[in-house]
Amino acid sequence: MIEGAAWRKWVFYNIPLILFVFVLLFPFYWMIITTFRPDGELYRPWNAANYQPFWTNNPTLDHILYLFEETSFGRWMLNTMFIAAVSTVISLFCGVLAGYALARLNFPFAGGLGTVIFVTYLVPQTLLFIPLAEIIRNFQLGDTPWSLILTYPTFLIPFCTWLMMGYFKAIPKELEECARIDGASRWKAMVYIILPVAVPGILSAGIFAFTLSWNEFIYALVFLSSPDQKTVPVGVTSELIRGDVFFWGPLMAGALLGSIPVAIVYSFFVEHYVSGLTGSVKG
Repeated sequence: MIEGAAWRKWVFYNIPLILFVFVLLFPFYWMIITTFRPDGELYRPWNAANYQPFWTNNPTLDHILYLFEETSFGRWMLNTMFIAAVSTVISLFCGVLAGYALARLNFPFAGGLGTVIFVTYLVPQTLLFIPLAEIIRNFQLGDTPWSLILTYPTFLIPFCTWLMMGYFKAIPKELEECARIDGASRWKAMVYIILPVAVPGILSAGIFAFTLSWNEFIYALVFLSSPDQKTVPVGVTSELIRGDVFFWGPLMAGALLGSIPVAIVYSFFVEHYVSGLTGSVKG
């Protein structure tokens, strides 16, 4: 029986898990190898003698140096960090308040309003950037970071609101009712009782909002035109792809360096992130 259970575990759990992890991580491995592979090996035919497609014996930093010396990659990183951070803070503030109101306050059509808010998140961005472009032009914010900071919340706030609404519903109402009985106002009960318990959900919504802001492409492509104002996704693709010529080394280096901040955020808050997604509340 033990041997049969071990066999089933390998067939139905271990082997599928290994294949999933391999398929998931192989693109990142290929990106790292391409980043440090010199051009002499990068553009060598696969059938060339002594060619090692999955490894390099002569790693180089030329592609990373090219990014910082020949492009405005450092400025792109700062722009992306500033835009993503401010957009996330704005969206979290609005999403937490709206999610709490929809989950805790009894008013007509609260459930339907929550559904409508989530549906607005599903509206394709390609349908919104034309009217948003008119608004940005009227406020004379074109080609500035504020054009993205004001437009990103249009899809971040609905998602944060929907996520926080579900998490607030998982928090027992008795915690808040006890505070209200002791004389606390609803505002104090929310700030001192509910929000500390909802930290995992807030962090989960913040990670999602930060990731979406960091990787967003359509609005950044439309609203930003100056090379120094671009974000990492737009700058890397526009400056390192010229016609049908792809600078694969710098492209992969830009993708690798651009993914590091998001990976750091996930690694620091992974436990809160998982508990926020599952809606688990510790008593």
